[in-house]
Amino acid sequence: MSALAVRGLSKSFGGLQVTSSVSLAVEPGERRLIIGPNGAGKTTLFNLITGELRPDRGTVSLFDVDITRVAGRRRAHLGMARTYQIITLFPRDTLLRNVTLSLLGLTPLRWNPLVRLDGQTALIARAREVLARVGLGHLAERPLAQTSYGERRRAEIAMALAQNPRVLLLDEPFAGLSLEERRDVLALVTGIPREVTIVMIEHDMDVALDFAERITVLHFGVVVVEGTRAEVVAHPRTREIYLGE
Repeated sequence: MSALAVRGLSKSFGGLQVTSSVSLAVEPGERRLIIGPNGAGKTTLFNLITGELRPDRGTVSLFDVDITRVAGRRRAHLGMARTYQIITLFPRDTLLRNVTLSLLGLTPLRWNPLVRLDGQTALIARAREVLARVGLGHLAERPLAQTSYGERRRAEIAMALAQNPRVLLLDEPFAGLSLEERRDVLALVTGIPREVTIVMIEHDMDVALDFAERITVLHFGVVVVEGTRAEVVAHPRTREIYLGE
């Protein structure tokens, strides 16, 4: 059984082929890194996997269940969560409220326009628990706009973890972080239990090599190399893409 399987996934925008017959299989509990230069099609691949884009061809399966035609909003209920390269949080709301809203989205209450969020004690308690898990419990009542960029990255991961995902997709979680912040986020991601399968996109191969067990290299929307860390680093195609050799 694969936690996540992509087979022959292709997507074009007009005459531009962004992904071309991409296939990969991620085992349960695996830590998979997807790398490639800008324009390789990494985020488009994530958008296809999460249902934010419809593929022209190919399939997406979650724990051997075909979800290709499942609406993106339903995939969170099936155990898939993600973060974004560009942080998508509410800057005027507190960290606690941001995480609580992410939990509300998984309940039937999300359809009730009259629901009072401050009355959802169980959701609030769960949100506090998740914030504490990522080292932000002491900042729960702080507005997002008054936090550091690294803290916002951790808050976004907290929102994804709050949904109890079985597969977690991280889109460049180290982007824009200082060296110290990168270490903090890497420690956070590394500490996520193996019950959660993680697929991470990263532009800078050096940042996340210690995290990955297997690496997939995308280039112009095509998988060009795949294997263990040692195999991918030593592969001449990787060196050509990253070093121009």
